[in-house]
Amino acid sequence: MNFLAHLYLGPSEPKALLGSLLGDFVKGRIRDLELPESVRQGIWVHRQIDVFTDAHPLFRRSRARIDPQRRRFAGIMVDMFYDHLLARYWSDFSDEPLEAFTARTYALLLEQRDLIPPAAWPIISRMAEHDWLGSYADLASLHLALDNMGRRLKRQNALAGGVAELEANYAGFEADFREFLPQARHFALAQAALAIAGVGAESDSMPSA
Repeated sequence: MNFLAHLYLGPSEPKALLGSLLGDFVKGRIRDLELPESVRQGIWVHRQIDVFTDAHPLFRRSRARIDPQRRRFAGIMVDMFYDHLLARYWSDFSDEPLEAFTARTYALLLEQRDLIPPAAWPIISRMAEHDWLGSYADLASLHLALDNMGRRLKRQNALAGGVAELEANYAGFEADFREFLPQARHFALAQAALAIAGVGAESDSMPSA
């Protein structure tokens, strides 16, 4: 899952919300991270969601819709496609308007700058400044985001122009997403409850994605 989906699915408590985003930026054992417990809980939930997503038949079905020439990068592409679909159909999944959710989320993240690793701060600050989360609803913005991601990757990749895959089979990806998201939401809520109860976030057995 990409930024918007993780922030939607993850815990809403401010520090845990930050952890939901930092899961894409920090590595290693959670118990070794020099961060508040609530942030570590959010990171743990993030990693659990990633494991759940990667193994889920519906997400795998979406990846299989990608042309074989791009299949190596299908996971990244479907993550982005799902963020687009969540943003575009946000009102189907949340009573809070997307604009209100993103504004509140940016404010909570920026208020915690002292907890954000230096490598993550430029990305998070640009995300807030340019409203990346809300922009995912627009296909033109999605094209730009995926093309830029392809340019940033050090290894050769086929991400540029990848949104054409979504446009060629929009109904199929949307069907997968609509069936998948409620299951992911149910799973994420259960994992957040475990994290709050102290199960997982301090465990060395958790995945270190």
